[in-house]
Amino acid sequence: MDIQRQRKLFDRQAKKYAKRARKRGPDHQWRQRLLASAEGDILEVSAGAGTNFSYYPEDASITAVDFSPAMLEKARETAQEENKEVAEFIFGNVETLDLPEHSFDTVVSTLSMCAYPNPDHVLRLLSKLCRKDGQILLLEHGLSSNRVLAKLQNIFDPLFKKKVGCHVNRDFMKLIHQAPVVVQREEHTVFGAVHLVWAKPQP
Repeated sequence: MDIQRQRKLFDRQAKKYAKRARKRGPDHQWRQRLLASAEGDILEVSAGAGTNFSYYPEDASITAVDFSPAMLEKARETAQEENKEVAEFIFGNVETLDLPEHSFDTVVSTLSMCAYPNPDHVLRLLSKLCRKDGQILLLEHGLSSNRVLAKLQNIFDPLFKKKVGCHVNRDFMKLIHQAPVVVQREEHTVFGAVHLVWAKPQP
């Protein structure tokens, strides 16, 4: 999908994402468990409307990146409401992000790998941006381990891509195991379609 068309899709969804950021939906426990270890200088890619901000420690310094202007505006509002220190809001495509290597203690991506044209490239980039003794925290969805659900995901993937801007049938764990990261812990739920991953950069 063309990046401009994808951006417009997410711009239109910004208000819905903002409402979700203020609620404790089914993903609340996943985010809470994953982000409990987030600390220091935090880089969050595809930050959306700032749903994760409330889970970060008070003394964290957050750099939030998103390619949707409307999402970033909602993220700014969320940061003010949550009284979180966001050091910088960066408008830009994550795949072409230009930041100093090994400069963040914690790198976070939640429910965003489904949307990147090149998720393998993004995972390599996250590893580069994370300090060698830092951590990479991922909450992502993908192809289910349940055959029936996986078949449905494959059937409906073109529709999701067109209407929502993301894929529902990516083999996320395969991408992870091919990336330059060391998985320290992983959890899977919802018929193996949702993954929580605690990792660090490959030495």
